[in-house]
Amino acid sequence: MLNDILLVFIPMFFTVDPIGILPIFASLTQGLTPLEKRDIIFQSLVTASLVAIGFIFLGKVIFHFLGITMGDFMVAGGVILFCLAMVDLTAQGRTRRGVASELGAVPIGTPLVVGPAVLTISLMLVSVHGLMITLIALFLNLAIVGIVFIFSDTLMRFLGKAGSRALSKVMMLLLAAIGVMMVRRGIISIMSGIHSF
Repeated sequence: MLNDILLVFIPMFFTVDPIGILPIFASLTQGLTPLEKRDIIFQSLVTASLVAIGFIFLGKVIFHFLGITMGDFMVAGGVILFCLAMVDLTAQGRTRRGVASELGAVPIGTPLVVGPAVLTISLMLVSVHGLMITLIALFLNLAIVGIVFIFSDTLMRFLGKAGSRALSKVMMLLLAAIGVMMVRRGIISIMSGIHSF
């Protein structure tokens, strides 16, 4: 069983990419109080867990019923990420404080932690390795994400203030590129006639 968990954990780990989303998380939560950041971390993990579990159990049925395809899902997620990045890159000052309570759900919980790629691979892994193994691997990965987020300040402190700010902007540019990539792949999926999850 341990070997099966490892076989599911590894591809899911690289799909979730907790280290890769760390600078984005740090950028989104920069300037927030420790209490606000803790609430956002909790909200993001709960949101990611609920979305992933709900998708694993009900995803195929709901999307088939609504007529939503993989391409549609990727385009929507990509547009959200792109808009988020543009707001950050063009803002003269910090304007997120009014919506700090929502950051944990969107965009951190989904689509950053649990996005189309994670949801898709989860369905694939369930069909190959079973429900229980996939859920265990999912929660292990979310636990790692939580640990990385909790120690985000310490991890980012190594970069320094200027380095952290510069990396934040670079990461937002990368986030915009990821959003465009998701939209592109979604459009290709739609044009190719791939309609299943």
